[in-house]
Amino acid sequence: MVLMIGSAGCGTSGDAESPTTTALAVTTDVATTAPDPVSTTSTSQPAAALTTVATTTTLPATTAVDPPDWIGTRVLEVDDDGNALPVPTPPELQDRRFRSVDLLPPPTDGFVATIGPVPDDVLARSTWHADCPIAPEELAYLTLSFWGFDDRPHTGELVVNAKFADELAGVFEGLYDAGFPIEEMRVVAAEELDYPPTGDGNNTTSFVCRPTTGGTSWSQHAYGLALDVNPFHNPYERDGRVLPELATAYLDRHDVRPGMILDGDHAVAAFAAIGWGWGGDFRSLVDYMHFSANNR
Repeated sequence: MVLMIGSAGCGTSGDAESPTTTALAVTTDVATTAPDPVSTTSTSQPAAALTTVATTTTLPATTAVDPPDWIGTRVLEVDDDGNALPVPTPPELQDRRFRSVDLLPPPTDGFVATIGPVPDDVLARSTWHADCPIAPEELAYLTLSFWGFDDRPHTGELVVNAKFADELAGVFEGLYDAGFPIEEMRVVAAEELDYPPTGDGNNTTSFVCRPTTGGTSWSQHAYGLALDVNPFHNPYERDGRVLPELATAYLDRHDVRPGMILDGDHAVAAFAAIGWGWGGDFRSLVDYMHFSANNR
């Protein structure tokens, strides 16, 4: 692993271009008790905004395709409680293998990770606000190499609890070395939390300042102590409610497709090695995308 440690300002100011996306990131977990926050230190240094990076690398022979143009645009019907209703998975998404869009420069020489304080511009385009249960100084900003479904390396970004930044970089190095495909990895923007449901998001992410799904206490994501991997390939299900809603085809864990997390596989073992539990082992629900430091 090539590891670079940097520093950047952690205030709430700064102008940045939010990454363009057509699909809402899905982050789920169950109600939990808030952990004690951890502390890091930071220094002020400007950071570059996240912008789309053009690449000219020729794509190798692959089964990956461009996503359909309707991704992120078809708003789903909701029930009386405002929850989107599960619907059958469209044929185009039953074996989802989409090419990744480069929002950061892709790596050129193996796995690369950078770890540092959250830059001002990244914080400004994230879900963090003054009422969140964790201070910016207690979070870390990671950029990480990942393999796409297009058989190409890409660079993603995560905001995580600083206490686990090094360990999580190691987890993703292991996933990279194993060739585990990831479609998208970026920081969730605040406005996404209010988007109408389209049920087709697939963003791998950690910090999202929000309550638990169906609850009022802070989610472990609000502390950067949980991480969701390929949500569409690894959906949440409880009492007939599925998230993402179009991912019902992926509830069949016997029909193994790329990007899925399965009991005993490399992803589960890698997170277990740093003490993080997997939502696929939950009893009252299943949350195949979800890993967390307190196993909730």
